[in-house]
Amino acid sequence: MPVTPEQYQILKRPMITEKSSEQMADGVYVFEVDLNANKLQIAQAVRDVFDVKVAKVRTIRMKGRKNRRNRYGYYNESDWKKALITVEKGESIELT
Repeated sequence: MPVTPEQYQILKRPMITEKSSEQMADGVYVFEVDLNANKLQIAQAVRDVFDVKVAKVRTIRMKGRKNRRNRYGYYNESDWKKALITVEKGESIELT
Protein backbone atom coordinates (compact mmCIF):
# COMPACT_ATOMS: atom_id res chain seq x y z
CA MET A 1 0.00 0.00 0.00
CA PRO A 2 1.43 3.46 -0.85
CA VAL A 3 2.42 5.85 1.90
CA THR A 4 -0.11 8.61 2.59
CA PRO A 5 0.33 11.93 4.46
CA GLU A 6 -2.03 10.64 7.17
CA GLN A 7 0.47 7.94 8.07
CA TYR A 8 3.15 10.55 8.66
CA GLN A 9 0.70 12.34 10.96
CA ILE A 10 0.25 9.13 12.96
CA LEU A 11 4.02 8.60 13.41
CA LYS A 12 5.28 11.90 14.78
CA ARG A 13 8.90 11.09 15.62
CA PRO A 14 11.13 8.25 16.83
CA MET A 15 12.18 8.37 20.47
CA ILE A 16 15.97 7.95 20.62
CA THR A 17 16.93 7.49 24.26
CA GLU A 18 19.42 5.29 26.06
CA LYS A 19 16.73 2.78 27.00
CA SER A 20 15.15 2.69 23.54
CA SER A 21 18.58 2.24 21.94
CA GLU A 22 19.12 -0.88 24.04
CA GLN A 23 15.69 -2.20 22.98
CA MET A 24 16.49 -1.73 19.29
CA ALA A 25 18.86 -4.70 19.50
CA ASP A 26 15.83 -6.85 20.40
CA GLY A 27 13.73 -5.45 17.53
CA VAL A 28 11.65 -3.00 19.61
CA TYR A 29 11.37 0.58 18.33
CA VAL A 30 9.78 3.50 20.18
CA PHE A 31 7.80 6.28 18.45
CA GLU A 32 5.76 9.25 19.57
CA VAL A 33 2.38 8.82 17.87
CA ASP A 34 -0.90 10.67 17.49
CA LEU A 35 -3.11 10.57 20.60
CA ASN A 36 -6.13 9.35 18.64
CA ALA A 37 -4.34 6.58 16.72
CA ASN A 38 -5.11 2.98 17.63
CA LYS A 39 -2.78 -0.03 17.44
CA LEU A 40 -4.01 -1.14 14.02
CA GLN A 41 -3.43 2.30 12.50
CA ILE A 42 0.04 2.52 14.07
CA ALA A 43 1.01 -0.94 12.77
CA GLN A 44 -0.23 -0.11 9.26
CA ALA A 45 1.69 3.19 9.23
CA VAL A 46 4.95 1.51 10.32
CA ARG A 47 4.41 -1.28 7.78
CA ASP A 48 3.91 1.19 4.92
CA VAL A 49 6.50 3.83 5.84
CA PHE A 50 9.40 1.54 6.80
CA ASP A 51 8.45 -1.58 4.78
CA VAL A 52 8.83 -4.02 7.71
CA LYS A 53 6.60 -6.72 9.20
CA VAL A 54 5.17 -5.68 12.57
CA ALA A 55 4.81 -8.41 15.19
CA LYS A 56 3.35 -6.42 18.11
CA VAL A 57 2.35 -2.87 19.07
CA ARG A 58 2.14 -1.65 22.65
CA THR A 59 0.91 1.86 23.46
CA ILE A 60 1.31 4.07 26.51
CA ARG A 61 -0.51 7.34 27.13
CA MET A 62 1.92 9.75 28.77
CA LYS A 63 0.57 12.53 30.96
CA GLY A 64 2.03 15.99 30.37
CA ARG A 65 4.15 17.46 33.15
CA LYS A 66 3.35 20.51 35.24
CA ASN A 67 6.00 23.19 34.67
CA ARG A 68 6.82 26.47 36.33
CA ARG A 69 6.16 29.54 34.14
CA ASN A 70 7.44 32.18 36.56
CA ARG A 71 7.35 32.63 40.31
CA TYR A 72 3.56 33.06 40.30
CA GLY A 73 2.21 30.57 37.82
CA TYR A 74 2.37 27.12 36.32
CA TYR A 75 1.44 25.61 32.97
CA ASN A 76 0.75 22.05 31.87
CA GLU A 77 2.41 20.34 28.95
CA SER A 78 0.17 18.44 26.56
CA ASP A 79 -0.48 14.72 26.97
CA TRP A 80 1.14 12.47 24.36
CA LYS A 81 1.18 8.84 23.30
CA LYS A 82 4.14 6.50 22.98
CA ALA A 83 4.14 3.29 20.93
CA LEU A 84 6.57 0.39 21.32
CA ILE A 85 6.68 -1.47 18.02
CA THR A 86 8.14 -4.97 17.84
CA VAL A 87 9.19 -6.07 14.36
CA GLU A 88 9.58 -9.65 13.12
CA LYS A 89 12.91 -11.47 13.53
CA GLY A 90 15.43 -10.41 10.89
CA GLU A 91 13.66 -7.08 10.20
CA SER A 92 15.04 -3.69 11.24
CA ILE A 93 14.16 -0.02 10.89
CA GLU A 94 16.86 2.43 9.79
CA LEU A 95 16.54 5.52 12.01
CA THR A 96 18.88 8.35 11.03
